[in-house]
Amino acid sequence: MSLVLDRSRALQTRAEALIPGGVDSPVRAFRAVGGEPPFVVRAQGAYLFDADGNRYIDYFGSWGPMICGHAFPPVIDAVREAALHSTSFGASTPAEAELAQLIQDAMPSMQKLRFVSSGTEAVMSAVRVARAFTNRKRLIKFEGCYHGHSDALLVKAGSGVATLGIPGSAGIPPETTQFTAALPYNDLDAVEAHFRTYPGEVACVLLEPVVGNAGTILPDPGYLEGLRRITEREGALLLFDEVMTGFRLALGGVQGLYGITPDLTTLGKIIGGGLPVGAFGGRADIMDQLAPFGPVYQAGTLSGNPLAMAAGIAQLTALHAGGQAFYDRLATTTQHIAEGVQQAAHQQGIALTTNRIGSMFTWFFQPSSKAAGDPVNTVRNFHDASASDTALFGRFHRSMLKRGVWLPPSQFEAAFVSSAHTHAEVEATLNAARESFAELTAP
Repeated sequence: MSLVLDRSRALQTRAEALIPGGVDSPVRAFRAVGGEPPFVVRAQGAYLFDADGNRYIDYFGSWGPMICGHAFPPVIDAVREAALHSTSFGASTPAEAELAQLIQDAMPSMQKLRFVSSGTEAVMSAVRVARAFTNRKRLIKFEGCYHGHSDALLVKAGSGVATLGIPGSAGIPPETTQFTAALPYNDLDAVEAHFRTYPGEVACVLLEPVVGNAGTILPDPGYLEGLRRITEREGALLLFDEVMTGFRLALGGVQGLYGITPDLTTLGKIIGGGLPVGAFGGRADIMDQLAPFGPVYQAGTLSGNPLAMAAGIAQLTALHAGGQAFYDRLATTTQHIAEGVQQAAHQQGIALTTNRIGSMFTWFFQPSSKAAGDPVNTVRNFHDASASDTALFGRFHRSMLKRGVWLPPSQFEAAFVSSAHTHAEVEATLNAARESFAELTAP
C-alpha cells in the first residue's frame, strides 16, 4: 500500500522556493515523522482532502478548534453573512460584546476580556498585565507547556520546539528570558522552592492546566489546587492558558472541570470557529490596568475582527445549546478511539500508554506503569513524555496516513476528536491501527 502525493510533492517544491521550509508553521513539514506532507485543499466534517484527491480522517482539527467538525454550517453561514459587510473595519462592532458575553457566561472568572488575533498575542498580553498589576518581573512556566513564540515564553516550550529538537530559539537574547523559570509540571515542591528563592518577586504562574503541547498530560490530583493556594499566599497571579482546552474539554474549560478560579485566562482559535482570534481576560481590577484607562498598552488593528466574531458567536452558541450532553458524547467517542487503538497495540506487543481527557488524547509509544484504578498517569510531565519512542511513532504516523488517518505529526502533540466523528470513523480508525501495528511488527 502506498500513498500517491504527486501534486502535493510539486506544491511542496514550489513552496520551498518561496517560504522557509515550504511551511508557515514548522510542524507541518513532517520532519519529526518522516514522509511527505499532503497539501490540503478542503475539509468537511471529520475529513481532510488533499491536492491529490486523497481523503483522511482528521485527528488534529486545525489543532483543536474544529470541535464541531470542518465547515460547520452555522459558522460558514455566519462568516459568509459577515463578509458581505466587509472583512475588517478597524472600529468597534456590536459583535465583540456579544461574543464576550458568551465567553463570560461559560467562564465567569473572565469578568472582563479583550480580543486579539492569536493565542500567542493573548498570552504575551496577559503576562504584561500580570507584571504591571503585581509590579513584579519574574514568571514561572512549566517544561513542555507552549504559550506561543513570544521571546520571554519560548523556554522549554514543548510542541514544535521539542519536535524539532530546538533548545528554545536562536535570536532571543538571554536577557529576555532571565526572569522566566521553567519548572517540572506536576511538581508543587519545585514551585514552592522557587518562591522561597525569590520571595515577593514572582508576578505570575503560567501553565496549560491540561498540557497539550508535550502530548496530553493531566494534572495530578490536587496539583491545580496547590498552585492556586501557593499563588494566593504569595501574592502572585495564576494564569491559565486555555488556548487549547477552553471550550474543548468543557464549556467552562479546565477551570470549570476542576473548580479552580484563575486570576487570568487566555483563549484561542476555538472561540472564532477556527479563524485567527484569541482573547485574554480575568478579574476586573487586573484587566482595568489596560489602556485607555490603565497604564498597560496593548492594541491590534484586527482585534475583534468581524469575521472572527461572527464565527465565534455561531460556534459558541452551538456549544452552549449542546450543553454537557454534547461533551459527554464527544468523550465517549474519544474513549472508544483511544482505548481501542491501545488495545490493538498491546495485542501486537507494542508498548503504548494513553493519556486522555474528554475529546483530547495522546498515544505515547512507551510502556505503561499505570495500575488499574490509579488516578496518576504514567506520563506526568515533559521528562516522562520525552522517554517515548519517537521513531516508532513516526513509522506509525506514516502507516496510518497511507490508510487514510491523519494524526498530529509529532509525538509531542495532542490529538482531537470532533462531533463529526461517528461510529464509521471510529471503526475505520481502529481497522487502520490494527493493520498498521501488524505492519510495524512484521518480520
